[in-house]
Amino acid sequence: MNMHELTPQPFKRLFRRWLSFGVGTGLLLLALFSAARFGLVMQANVTNNYGPVSVLFVVMALAPLILLTGEGRSRIGMVRPTSLGGVTAGFCLGALACAAMVVTAGVLFGSGDDNAFVYIAGTYSGVPSPMDDQTRLILFAVFAVIGMTFSPIGEELFYRGLVHQTLTGRFGEGRASLFEAGAFALVHLAHFGLIWRTAGWTFLVGPAVWWVAGLFATGLVFSWARRASGSIIGSILAHAGFNLTMTAWIFFRVL
Repeated sequence: MNMHELTPQPFKRLFRRWLSFGVGTGLLLLALFSAARFGLVMQANVTNNYGPVSVLFVVMALAPLILLTGEGRSRIGMVRPTSLGGVTAGFCLGALACAAMVVTAGVLFGSGDDNAFVYIAGTYSGVPSPMDDQTRLILFAVFAVIGMTFSPIGEELFYRGLVHQTLTGRFGEGRASLFEAGAFALVHLAHFGLIWRTAGWTFLVGPAVWWVAGLFATGLVFSWARRASGSIIGSILAHAGFNLTMTAWIFFRVL
């Protein structure tokens, strides 16, 4: 047995030949998951069936359990938070980041489809119009639970966890955060920016630039929450705060 075998390994034996905490692995994972997500979301925008997208989030959440050893999962932040204050601050800052985007979207783009939150509200399937107060509250609770679990867990374990850790060895924490926040923001063009209207696909240049810039800044907030809390749980809850605020705005102001 050599020293390499005695050293704690981040990837399970089956995957060590091809994967490591290096830039090549990060780019490979980004290419695979971004292509799959972009295709699934674009299809969902037309069919209004977002079930396959939720399945992809589940796969993203399971990836660390499938690929990594306990050592690897610890290195990507799958540990208990070391700061409850960091967790709380992350959740609050995630909610504030969404609020800032909601306000600027309204000021810049009004209440039409050029407003990201109005467009996204239109993708919510199974929502009756008009709604009574009880139905609105029930549907808000359902969509809030979905929004605070599937994408926050899947995306944070992937971007602030796996991808981030593949980049830190070469680029350091700061530049790795910039890179994964950029990748996180760009893939969201599938959700808004390139939109589906009855006449076909339309690319909204100004709103798309605003959307990507806002989500890039939001991704940095999520990265900060991970560092401040000492755990990926911090960024998951920051992301959940963002999605809760967005869902509340959509159900109680847009729909």
